[in-house]
Amino acid sequence: MVVEEQVHTVKNEVAGLTIKDLFFKYIRFLPLFIICVALSLFVAYIYLRYATLVYQSTGTIVIKDEKSAGSGGGDKLEQLMVSDGKKNIQNEIEFLQSRPLMERVVRALNLNFTYMAKGRFKDMNAYKISPFVVEPFELADSAATFTLNIKFATNNTFRVDNGPVLTFGQVFKNPNGVFRLIRSSQGPPNNEYNITWQPARDVAGGLLPSLLVVPKQNTGILTITMQAHSPHLAADVINQLMVEYQEATIEDKNDATRKSIAFIDSRLDVVQRELDSINRNLKYFQETNQLIDPDAQASNYFTRIEEATREGSEQMILLSNAEMIDGYLRSNQLDPVPSTLGINDPTLQAMVAGYNQAQLQRKALLENAPGGNISVQQKEQEIAILREKILESLRGIKSSYRSALGRIQYKHNVAQSQVRALPAKIQQMAEIRRAQATKLVVYNSLLQKREESAIALASTISNTKVLQDASVNSSPIKPNRRNTQMLAIIIGLVLPAMFIFVLELLNDKITTRQDIERVTNAAILGEVGHSYGKTALVVTTANRSVVAEQFRILRSNLQYVINHIPKPVVLVTSSFSGEGKSFVSTNVGAVMALAGKKTIILEFDIRKPKVLQHLDMMKRPGLTNFLLGKVEMEDLPVAVPGCENLFVLPCGPVPPNPAELLLDPKLDQLFEFLKSNFDVVIMDTAPVGMVSDAMTLSRFANCTLYIVRQGHTYKKQIALLDEFYQQKKLPKLSIVLNDVKLRTGYGYYGYGRYGYGYGYGSGYFDDENVREKSILDKWFGWMNGKKKSGSKKRKSTTV
Repeated sequence: MVVEEQVHTVKNEVAGLTIKDLFFKYIRFLPLFIICVALSLFVAYIYLRYATLVYQSTGTIVIKDEKSAGSGGGDKLEQLMVSDGKKNIQNEIEFLQSRPLMERVVRALNLNFTYMAKGRFKDMNAYKISPFVVEPFELADSAATFTLNIKFATNNTFRVDNGPVLTFGQVFKNPNGVFRLIRSSQGPPNNEYNITWQPARDVAGGLLPSLLVVPKQNTGILTITMQAHSPHLAADVINQLMVEYQEATIEDKNDATRKSIAFIDSRLDVVQRELDSINRNLKYFQETNQLIDPDAQASNYFTRIEEATREGSEQMILLSNAEMIDGYLRSNQLDPVPSTLGINDPTLQAMVAGYNQAQLQRKALLENAPGGNISVQQKEQEIAILREKILESLRGIKSSYRSALGRIQYKHNVAQSQVRALPAKIQQMAEIRRAQATKLVVYNSLLQKREESAIALASTISNTKVLQDASVNSSPIKPNRRNTQMLAIIIGLVLPAMFIFVLELLNDKITTRQDIERVTNAAILGEVGHSYGKTALVVTTANRSVVAEQFRILRSNLQYVINHIPKPVVLVTSSFSGEGKSFVSTNVGAVMALAGKKTIILEFDIRKPKVLQHLDMMKRPGLTNFLLGKVEMEDLPVAVPGCENLFVLPCGPVPPNPAELLLDPKLDQLFEFLKSNFDVVIMDTAPVGMVSDAMTLSRFANCTLYIVRQGHTYKKQIALLDEFYQQKKLPKLSIVLNDVKLRTGYGYYGYGRYGYGYGYGSGYFDDENVREKSILDKWFGWMNGKKKSGSKKRKSTTV
């Protein structure tokens, strides 16, 4: 009951220290974190020092929606002064991001040449800060990219592609063309420059990916953003882009107007020549025949003639239309008649409408049935009948038109005969004037149209307005110094944390008390630290070291387990060899002997005995000799030199059949003798996870100390321990955590639960014989957990 209460208390305390445990679990890796953060910051510094800087500029433009051309009322000039409707914002965005518009910007800013100043580690874009500009006179290939390497010998002399020495203003020729360098006012030049020429299309293609046009929601405002390696370049490209966009929209509007003006001008030239010719003929005719105003005389006759001519023309047109319809029906038997062409005959119009409807129905049938289908054939017969009816009606109509033409011609001949009575000169002059009036009407109409188009061309304005010009931003947006440094710190912390986490995942050995407590409810009776002493027996009368005090605490805790047992037998075992059973057995026996109890340690690990070796005692006859009847029981106990009340029962020679030997009935007699002569009996047995010796001997024990070694015992073996505990195969099983190394001075990584040897323990206990740590040991001591205790450099006495 007492043990269960202790377990419950321990678990509550563990739960209360979870956050601290986590902190101290990682704080011992502090040197690794510091190194990783320092390396990350160094890499960030190198990146920030040599990374190419990126600058950003932003401009704003608004696209206005204007009234449509029909909303200006009756004022023609107002209608011409407005644009042709609303603009699609998405279309304008695509136009702003188009290659042709960017090519105009490249040509306007002369961006075909890129000036790069060579540096020791990186090149710098020298746009607008270059001390010179390249002026091309001739290009060998206007579609090929080339680079000029310019090295300055002095401030005024240079070499191009390692050629002869040149000066500013001097023309030079190379395979790429003919050029010269013009000095600017930007200060002295650097030692070396690379000047790259690219076609406008290639330069525009390189600039477009860094251009971003974003509309403002529910408005016609567009924000234009540009990123470049030069702050002046980003601002200039945006500003020039807005200018070119305005000019392009105006040019687009004026394109149709210019075409109209060009057509009108060509027609005006023709009509002007014809009108001039008519005017010259009229003037000559009047001067020759001395005619002043013949209209009054011949107006009546001419009116008749004109009416007859007009009516005859109309009848001829109708007759011609009837002929066209007749010819169309005869040559296009399976097509609808487009129109009656102005023939106002209701019967004919009704038949044509029926004929066209039948043709459409036939086409609809042909979409779903072959030509030989009965329905199609019936419809074709119906169409043929309608065609004959229309042709018959047209014959009647044409006959009627011919009769009317005869009557009109008769009227015209009568009037013409009357006109012949007048002088031929009057008739001829009237014809000239009629032709003059006709041409004059056409000429005036063309002049009016040209003026309207000229007004429209002159009044065209852009539907855009620049709200904010792009300004030069001297602060780079990439790389961001603060963000880069923060990212470096985060990486410097995350990478080692992940590394440690992976190590913990891959670690399959016991590291802390929690690793044990997660698997089993068996009580942890105590913790024993790593001993750097020269001998395995650390518990002596004069020894006040940390490990010795831990064994004294273990003795106190053991009293709760063996309470009310006058002469207890303690069985010490583990999962496998090397976990410190003999070390713990020896020192538990010593600490019991210091308490005045006559104690004997049984070296019952008869396969691999180590107790005598740890006590620096010679081998002698023991248990196996007794079981074979060669030694008396009273001769077995051997006193440990220098340790009062402490005895050892040796193992003796290793037998060939140890498991069967431990089943000998003489063991019962041996334990009766031991209990009658000793206060405490401690059995150092073989590992229970490997052989059955401990299980065989457990019938003599009152309690069991199960040894678990930090960094040595596998986590999966705790499940075996828990099985022994749950099924009570071993009596009153308790755990001793052995070889706990000092790492943080707190929690489960220190000596004992509260970190003996540091803080409170410092100066309170005697120092052990610990070797002096070097600086590297102090910084990288966290790696000790990966070293085996039995390393060749320092032999541990813990086991």
